[in-house]
Amino acid sequence: MEVAELSPTPTPAPLFNCPRCSHWLPEGTLACPECGSLVYANHIAELATAAQRMEGERRWPEARALWVSALEWMPAGAAQAQALEQRIAAIDGRGQAEKEKSARWAKRLGPLALVLVFLGKLKGLLFLLFKFKFLFSFLTFFGLYWALFGWKFGLGFTLSILVHEMGHFWAVKRRGLKADLPVFLPGLGAYVRWYTMGIPLDGLASIALAGPLFGLGAALACLGLFAWTHQQVYVALAHTGAFINLLNLIPVLGLDGAQAMYALTKLQRGLLLGSAVVLFAVMHEGIFLFLAAGLAWRLFTKDEPAEASNRTMVYYLLLLFALGAFLRIVPPGTIVR
Repeated sequence: MEVAELSPTPTPAPLFNCPRCSHWLPEGTLACPECGSLVYANHIAELATAAQRMEGERRWPEARALWVSALEWMPAGAAQAQALEQRIAAIDGRGQAEKEKSARWAKRLGPLALVLVFLGKLKGLLFLLFKFKFLFSFLTFFGLYWALFGWKFGLGFTLSILVHEMGHFWAVKRRGLKADLPVFLPGLGAYVRWYTMGIPLDGLASIALAGPLFGLGAALACLGLFAWTHQQVYVALAHTGAFINLLNLIPVLGLDGAQAMYALTKLQRGLLLGSAVVLFAVMHEGIFLFLAAGLAWRLFTKDEPAEASNRTMVYYLLLLFALGAFLRIVPPGTIVR
């Protein structure tokens, strides 16, 4: 799993020539008087990409801040500026509606509302406890699975999750972005927090899918260890790793599959839905039904990108096939404590 955080998009250098027609421009010009194009259209597009992602994740304050920033690079009265103002107003209306809804629930719940607020703050404190504490969370995660399944499986499983998360970490760092080391949440999984700077949606999808790709590599490594040692625990680790990474491709909540969907059109999601159904019919792995259900739901969400990403679709489909085939071929194995 990977968690993207908003980071301010760098302010572009002043332009003195129109990017489209090369007409000379005085400092501070936002629209070319010769061809009428927006001078900082590329910067605006980066902000819009990040804002749309924030909207898809229902992070309305961050989305609003990005749209307001984009508005500052448009001349007043421009058609694009009016469209952005309407979008900002819509976000404001949504925020007000949510506040009114929360107030109604607080009134209905009475004293119980204070308890819920306290639990929410406690959750935030626990989150801060694990933030930036890679080693502590790693050892705690390992300790839990050691107690449940023995030290060999516990260590192998924890390392497999680490490899998955390092896939996200590597994909973020290779794009020159800031990322924190993974944080493990015992019994839940792990995440990498990183800071987006308006990269394209297919880039965000690649970062998300790098986790399952590295996870597949970890499962193959476990299979190699079984061939070398003939210990069943490595078969169990290989099978479990493939299952966990395939589970992560379900496009719901904060799973990696959900992040990849932002780069896929509804047509592409429909094609992947059909592929998941076919893979279930061929491989008889029940997890493909959950994948199909998630993909069916994403046909009705309002987060379709303006342009299709064929690369993301092929990437996602190959991972579905490879991880599904791995589950089909490799038996569950036996955990020996």
